[in-house]
This record gives sequence, C-alpha cells and structure tokens, in this order.
Amino acid sequence: MGNFMAEHFTGWLGWCNSLLSRFAWGPATLLLLAAAGLIFSVGTGFFQLRHLPLWWRSTLGASLSGQEKGKQPGTGGITGFQSACTALAATLGTGNIAGVATAIAAGGPGAVFWMWISAFFGTMTGYAENLLAGLYRGKNAKGEPIGGAMFYIEQGLGCRWLALLFSFFCILGSLGMGDMAQANSIASGLQDSFHIPPLFTGLVVAGAVGFTMLGGIRRVGQITERLVPFMAIGYTAAAVCVILVNWQRIPEVLHSILQQAFCWKSGLGGLTGYSVKQALQVGVARGVSSNEAGLGSSVLANSAAGSPPVVQGMWGIFEVAVDTLLMCTLTALAILCSGVYDPVVYSAALGTETFAGLPNGAALTADAFRSVLGPGGGMLIAISLVLFAFSTLLGWSYYGERAVEYLFGSGAIVPYKLLYLACIVIGCVTRLDLVWQISDTFNGLMVLPNLLAVLWLSPQIFGETYRFFHSKQRPDCTQSSPV
Repeated sequence: MGNFMAEHFTGWLGWCNSLLSRFAWGPATLLLLAAAGLIFSVGTGFFQLRHLPLWWRSTLGASLSGQEKGKQPGTGGITGFQSACTALAATLGTGNIAGVATAIAAGGPGAVFWMWISAFFGTMTGYAENLLAGLYRGKNAKGEPIGGAMFYIEQGLGCRWLALLFSFFCILGSLGMGDMAQANSIASGLQDSFHIPPLFTGLVVAGAVGFTMLGGIRRVGQITERLVPFMAIGYTAAAVCVILVNWQRIPEVLHSILQQAFCWKSGLGGLTGYSVKQALQVGVARGVSSNEAGLGSSVLANSAAGSPPVVQGMWGIFEVAVDTLLMCTLTALAILCSGVYDPVVYSAALGTETFAGLPNGAALTADAFRSVLGPGGGMLIAISLVLFAFSTLLGWSYYGERAVEYLFGSGAIVPYKLLYLACIVIGCVTRLDLVWQISDTFNGLMVLPNLLAVLWLSPQIFGETYRFFHSKQRPDCTQSSPV
C-alpha cells in the first residue's frame, strides 16, 4: 500500500512538474532571454565585441598581472577573480561535459550554432544583471558585502514579494540541481570508474564542502580560484588534443554546424531527421542552462566583490564566454571531430527505444576522448565530472546561503548548511531523475522575476555604462567601489 501511494504521489509530482516546466522553460521564456540579450547588445553598441580588449584587460588580464585590488582590508569582500571563479564553479558543471553531448544528440550539430548565438547575446544579459548587483548591495552583520538579484528586484523594482519568490526558487534549486544532482554525479562517476561506495563518497564530499562552507565566501573564493583554473585548463588541454588529432575534419564539422542550423526538414534536415526548430530550441536551452545568464544566480557571487558596477558587469561577460563559448564549444568540437557521433543514426533513433541504447551525455563525450586518448580518455572524463560537479556544489552552497539569509535572516544559515550537507549524502545514495527535473524547473522560474527587474532597470544600466565611458576621470577598472 505504501509503495503504491509513493508511486502514485511520484507520478502526480512528475506530471505537475512537467506542466510547470513547460511554462518555466517554454518558448516564451527562451524568447524573453533572447530579447534581453539583444536589447542590451544593441543598447550598448555591442559592448561584448566593441570593447573586448577592455573587458578582457579588466577581468582576467587584471588578475593575471596582479593589478586587481578587489579585496581591500576591512571590506570583508573578495576579489573580482575569486567571485568570478565562484560563479564559474557553479556554472562549470556536468552540463559542460554531458549537457553538450545531449544537445547534439537531440538537436544535431546545428544546436551548437544556436548555443553560440544564445551565449553571444547572453554575455550582455550577464553584464546587465551583474552591473545592477554592483549598484544595489549592502553589508551583512559580519560586514561582508552582500547583494544579488533579490536586492535589485526589491530596491530597484520596488517589489519585495517578487524578490522573496526569487529567493525561494533559488533555495530549492540549490538543494536540488546545485546539491543532490551534483553529488549523485560524483558518486556515480567514482563508483563506475573506481568502485568507490556511494555512501563513503557522500560522507567525504559532505566533509569537504562543510569545511569550505565554514570559512564563508572568503574560503569559497580561495578554493575556487585554485580549483576552477586547474580543472578548466586540464579539460581544455585534453579537448584541444582530441580536436587537433582530427584537425582534417574541422572544416567539415563547421560546415555541418552552420548548414544544419538553418536547414528545414525539406532540405538537409530531411536527410538527418533534424529540423531547425529542434536545433534552435535545444541549442538555446543548453546555452542558457549552462552559463546561467538571465537566471540571476551568478550575481550572488559577483556581488561579494568590491569592483565598480561596470567592471562587475564585465566579469559577467567573461563568465558566459568561458562557460559556453569556450568550454561547451570544445566539448562539441571534440565530439563532432572524433567521428563517434553519426547524425543520421541518432536522428533516426529520436523518439524510439533505440535512442536510449545509443551513447549519450557523458558516455558520448567519453567515447570521443577515448577515441584519441585511449582508456585514459574515459578516466579523464570521469575525473572531470567529479571536479566539475564538486565545484558546482561549492558555488551553489553560497547561492543558497545568500537566498536563505535574505528570506529568513542570518539565523537560518546554520540550519541551511546542515541541510545542504545532508542532501549531499542523500544525493549520493539516491536516484534523482525527478529531483533534477524539479530543481531545473525552479531554476527556470528564477528567470522571470530576474529578467523583469533587469529589463525594467535597463535605463540605469545604459546610463551607468555611458557615465563609465564619458566621465573625465574613468574609474580604475581594478579599484573597489564603495559599498
């Protein structure tokens, strides 16, 4: 009887989530995201292209040259590079390895083109929301700079209930996709590759994350600024190796990406079974869910830095560019150049039981790396999945903590941390298909209140950008702004 009721409840919950997910990640939401990116790109004269040298110098360039001064004594903040690494830690997850492969399998090579387009315009959505986070922020009881989408929704839009709703969705998303789903990926990867028991993995990972959380945003920033470059450079080097070994196929792959991005079923799409609608929808959705531009999530980490608003916005551009235009692109090219993916076979199997039997997700990416690097390629993907998922756990732990503090006060932070750590263990020993789907829906619901505020406050974004470039004494790009 109990099992029957549990199955009935699970089925009902899945049905409700399916309906809500269609709204959260439906065409209207994707169109709104695209429109926001287009508005801020045009409104700033395509800032991401026209001022590429500037935002590169002001972000990674300043960090590498040691010029960044985002962390000042007594501010309680972190550097812009540390905040960006924390944000990248949350976005550089399993989606960069498994999600891209899934997008190609479901939408064809053309999905990669639309992923690029969504990321190109998404850079300016990231710029806009992070700039606003620099304008609307304060300090908590410890004197640490705090901010996030909830602050500019409440103070800028004047709508506290919408800010509370955003925080609620953020908390649920942090416990679901940011916590249990990532922990499950770590446990599965270690069990499959090294035969490590999931419970042991859960306890060790919970201990590591707990140690990091005890140090607050400073410790999170210190760890992610070392972990993120290490795992990104390692994965990039391996992916580039796969691509270079198959360099003869690069022109053919680029041609197929561009051709299938615009071919309807009557043309090449008819030969492969993919339509431009499939490529567009899957590509845009993959890009958005990977780089999180428009979700308002990365804003929570970047608001902890003391950078001037426009420079903070530049970090938003940098994060989207690294996540999608670099990491996702490398995964896509490695898969397509290696030859392990056959568009005719995959498209013919869409919607059938045969499709489930084809390599997909991380397995497809592993096949691509294994084709060049041998068994070590599969091992490298397993290790990368663990590192990427662990970094996501760190990033989302901070996101959820800030949302809890806003919604319930600082007294609720410790209970939230304990719940977050417990969910890591639960996630390692539980099947989480429905949890992943539900948390993905809540992440999608974060888009609506966030973009509503960002679009409403667009005059401030354009005005702040104009003042930055036309002031007689332009602010030092590496100097902290007063809080």
